[in-house]
Amino acid sequence: MLYVEGVGFTSKAEYEAALSDKKIIDELRRKYDLNTKTGLLDASKELRTVHFQTIVGDNFDDEVFERLEAIKRGKPVVNEAPAPKSTAGKGSTRREKPERSSSISKKDKKHDAEIEAAAIKELKRKYLIRNILVAFLLLIAIGSIGYYVKYYRDARKVQEQSDEFSELKDRKYAEVLKNVEPVVKKDYDETVVIPDILDEYKALYNKNKSLIGWIEIADTIIDYPVMQTLDNEYYLKHDFNQKKDANGCIFLDANCDVILGNDNWILYGHHMKNGKMFSSLIKYADKDYYEKHKYIRFDTIYEKGTYEVMYAFRSRIYNQDEITFKYYQFIDANSSEEFDSYMEEMDKMSLIDTGVYATYGDKLLTLSTCDYQEENGRFVVVAKRID
Repeated sequence: MLYVEGVGFTSKAEYEAALSDKKIIDELRRKYDLNTKTGLLDASKELRTVHFQTIVGDNFDDEVFERLEAIKRGKPVVNEAPAPKSTAGKGSTRREKPERSSSISKKDKKHDAEIEAAAIKELKRKYLIRNILVAFLLLIAIGSIGYYVKYYRDARKVQEQSDEFSELKDRKYAEVLKNVEPVVKKDYDETVVIPDILDEYKALYNKNKSLIGWIEIADTIIDYPVMQTLDNEYYLKHDFNQKKDANGCIFLDANCDVILGNDNWILYGHHMKNGKMFSSLIKYADKDYYEKHKYIRFDTIYEKGTYEVMYAFRSRIYNQDEITFKYYQFIDANSSEEFDSYMEEMDKMSLIDTGVYATYGDKLLTLSTCDYQEENGRFVVVAKRID
């Protein structure tokens, strides 16, 4: 440890700053007599323009202030202009240099001890703050590492589950259709015939009756089962096995009906930072990416389907009283005019020009995920069924 004016410093930078402060202090002590009222006042005025970097300078500032305060309280101070003392002897006179009394010397020593004690106390306080800060940052680092370990462990689990589901999707289970019920309980009249479940989805359906289909975009991470319940919130936080999971599942809007059909089916999925679920949808903002991924495969558990991408745009969740196009409310159009109006809105918002258009009677598929460019932002990809 290096010392300046009785104060210890652990780093070279602080030590050099303290030396700089001491240089200023030495100059002030040379210019002004700090044992006089005038000297203290003059030094005090100059100190208003001085910026000290360390506690060495602060201690000197405090010393000048305390001495001035002592004067205000009427404590004795060395005379401003001491009269010369003379002694007669053989016709000659001699001017004697005034000396500081022993009481002042003791006072100064006491003051120096107080300054040193204050400096040590200040250093201890700074070290304590530094240690607390280091401990806090260490906790944050440990927490961050733990978070990312869990995050990527969850991502790996999702991939493992996806591989498992893909394997199950290809198995044949002839007996699975026993006691089959609709995926989402709806009141159909007697004329509605519920179709048979496709063989390749029977095994998965037998594991979870919320299964409604499968979404796949070739050469991407998107290759997942699609769920549906009457609660659009459930599969935001649950996996295929109905266990709590931040990754959630891809799910079909509860208002869509794969048996009776709709003009537009809307699928939702998380935009996970680990790249899973619907994270890659945002890449459709790039025309080159679109060119390589024009087609989307979406099978319901009852029939297969292929869709061609039309639009990719940014939107958000609006307040109920805001009058604007809300893509997440477009499931059925009441007329061809209303359908065309929806198409015009999405065409204006689209970030890419695909040259693909839809007319009333075409069936659409909308994929929606979060977009972090704004609060409640969404990134949306819309495709038209071609097979």
